[in-house]
Amino acid sequence: MYKQLLILLLLMGLIANALYAQEEFVESPAKHLTRIGFKQLTGGVILMRAMVAEKPDTLNFILDTGSGGISLDSTTALELGFKPIPSERTIRGIGGIRKVSFVYDQSLRLPGLTVDSLNFHINDYTILTNVYGMRIDGIIGYSLIHRYIVYVNYDSLYIDLFEQGTIRYPRGGHHLKPFITTLPVQSLRVRDEESINSRFLFDMGAGLCLLLTNDFVNDSSLIKAKRKRYTKQAEGLGGAVDMEVTVIREVKLGPYKFRNVPVYIFDDEFNVTSYPYLGGILGNDLLRRFNLYMNYAKKDFYIIPNTHFNDLFDYSYSGMELYFVEGLIVIGDVAKGSPAFKVGLKENDVVVGINRKFNQNLQDYKAELQMAGRRVKIVILRDEELLEFEFKTQSIL
Repeated sequence: MYKQLLILLLLMGLIANALYAQEEFVESPAKHLTRIGFKQLTGGVILMRAMVAEKPDTLNFILDTGSGGISLDSTTALELGFKPIPSERTIRGIGGIRKVSFVYDQSLRLPGLTVDSLNFHINDYTILTNVYGMRIDGIIGYSLIHRYIVYVNYDSLYIDLFEQGTIRYPRGGHHLKPFITTLPVQSLRVRDEESINSRFLFDMGAGLCLLLTNDFVNDSSLIKAKRKRYTKQAEGLGGAVDMEVTVIREVKLGPYKFRNVPVYIFDDEFNVTSYPYLGGILGNDLLRRFNLYMNYAKKDFYIIPNTHFNDLFDYSYSGMELYFVEGLIVIGDVAKGSPAFKVGLKENDVVVGINRKFNQNLQDYKAELQMAGRRVKIVILRDEELLEFEFKTQSIL
């Protein structure tokens, strides 16, 4: 009896010690701070509204994980009365490299939340205003995003911001573990002629599915030799860049596969991708198919397929670009041999209407061109004369 009692006491002591050893400090639950509505632009790019410092103007910002800071358009900064301070720091985009000035120690006022101690660099975003048909006043990137847990819901078009802490993700998604210094880098598998695993910049500010560098495509022999490539002009920070567009068989992000994905191919003249470190850029026309949690502090992203997961990709090709310039919608570059070129459309033609839409809304006009095989009727003004053209968009598939 004495032996049994001694054994029982020893066991109880061991259990108590084990339980005591299991004590640990845990983070507090992440506190919800605010919810912000947003609008989607061409390619799924997110446009949100905010105010800077004590200025009364409500401004348009693009949410961009491909930005290493936070910024204001140069014209906007001037109109708000800021006096930017020159610096030796440079920014780099696919269109070039430039030095930037700063407006230091300012605040960003979001609905229900003010974010302090932000250093805004100043850049000229005229090209973005031209591309999207509405004024773009700035870009929100790493300087804000890394402070919070950020949830983006593309179904209901809102962003939730949480304090850092523990958060319970909904079921049915997948954890990504991007490499993050300031910009997130994610591994993908891309497949066409060859199957290649490579790293890509996780870029919510890029309104496309995938952007590949010429060096990556040539060195990897990724794309089938018989794939036809179509000439196209795309826009990035620094200006317009000539590219090619085609399709690859498959892109795999985590366990999720996408077939026949449109890709852009460009000559990375300014080494934005630091090839061979990156193969290219993963853009928001693919990322918008997931609702997304981003926790920079823990280098943890969580993606959940949403109602847009099975949306059709845009395979249409007209060969012309549309821009909003000084209150007019004008035709930009027209690729030789393209449907628009063959019927006689020219750069700088002023667009009056497309397919009986005369509302001068750039987003609507671009949507009319985003259906492969569609017949397009376009009315333009050239040398004070109204002209009508008709063509059929091609498919790159």
